Amino acid sequence: MHKDELLELHEELVVIMEYFAEREEVDESLFDPYHELDVDPSHVHKSKSEHKHAVFVLGNALANGMSDDEFSSAGRIGKRMKELAEDAESKI
Repeated sequence: MHKDELLELHEELVVIMEYFAEREEVDESLFDPYHELDVDPSHVHKSKSEHKHAVFVLGNALANGMSDDEFSSAGRIGKRMKELAEDAESKI
């Protein structure tokens, strides 16, 4: 995936995150790991690896927000996103 495509994906995931954050039943701390990264789609000067890591961290948070448990489809996706985030972080 090219950096511009990754930035576009990152932007779309942020839109979904903002939708989730507005819902009352969603725990506000769900997206703290993503916010702690301080990487958002407008930070085009950040490396592709940093954006990739941010996308996986955000994907993990979104999947966890949608899952009932770790064995649901969203739970399994969240677990995989966490693994990918850890891998991406090791390459930064």
